[in-house]
Amino acid sequence: MHLSLVIPCYNEEETINLMYNELIKVFEGNQGLEILFVNDGSKDNTLSEITKLAQTDERIKFISFSRNFGKEAAMFAGMKYASGEYIGILDSDLQHPPSMLPEMIKALDEGYDVAAARRTNRSGEAAIKSFFSHRFYSVINKLADVKIEEGAQDFRVMKRKVVDSILNMTEYFRFSKGIFSWVGFKTKWFAHGNIDRPAGKSKFNTFKLFRYAMDGIISFSVVPLRISLIFGIVVSIIGYGYGISIIISTLITKSAGTGYGYASLMSGLLIIGGTILICLGILGEYISRIYIETKSRPLFIVDKTNII
Repeated sequence: MHLSLVIPCYNEEETINLMYNELIKVFEGNQGLEILFVNDGSKDNTLSEITKLAQTDERIKFISFSRNFGKEAAMFAGMKYASGEYIGILDSDLQHPPSMLPEMIKALDEGYDVAAARRTNRSGEAAIKSFFSHRFYSVINKLADVKIEEGAQDFRVMKRKVVDSILNMTEYFRFSKGIFSWVGFKTKWFAHGNIDRPAGKSKFNTFKLFRYAMDGIISFSVVPLRISLIFGIVVSIIGYGYGISIIISTLITKSAGTGYGYASLMSGLLIIGGTILICLGILGEYISRIYIETKSRPLFIVDKTNII
């Protein structure tokens, strides 16, 4: 196979056929194509729709998980099972336009190792979501050891050597945007505007996006640990300074504790207690990841597939 297209799916029964039709328009008659759908434990008829297509087109392959393992696991599984010299990843909701694929493939033919897409605007999204998405890239690029292009997406086409490098990174908590940047290689970026879904609803809510952002920061930076250390030092200095000021005041006024009552004591305890809990929370996030990683659990479990 010359090209394998990995398409993660979760409850996308309404868009499977739409995606397939768009791909056929772009690659009609291309026998060097493999379309690999990864059903991430969908609860609707996604697998049924994929199976029907696979019966009519031998270029369609599928993997179906035993349960929902998440998009990161679905992308990893797709890259692992893909047989193409070039491997592309795109969402099934058509927000990653298949019409861009020929130009992206051409970039690889010209010598690039990766052709990646980035979104230039977020028209149609809630203003608060757009704001936090923009701030996320600013924060992670300041904290992390890798540089992530603003608006970068999972939508990309890669050469086999790039995919092999990514597959060697088997960590359980995956943040693909960071992994794609970390492995390096010569990349050409393709910009496009925001595209609305033709059907269905987004599976990412605000909480999932927040968790995804946290996974990205913790996976590629130890700065939060250093911040908690600095935060603890600053609060300690303030506490010692406050204590010294009480001693000096007592020596001067000859009245121990005058003016320093219940309110000031509780404020100090709350500040120190809150700081300790924040630091423990940050430390706990890193320790929990170490705990899960040491279990060496598989990233996914395949229930059904037509890949021989």
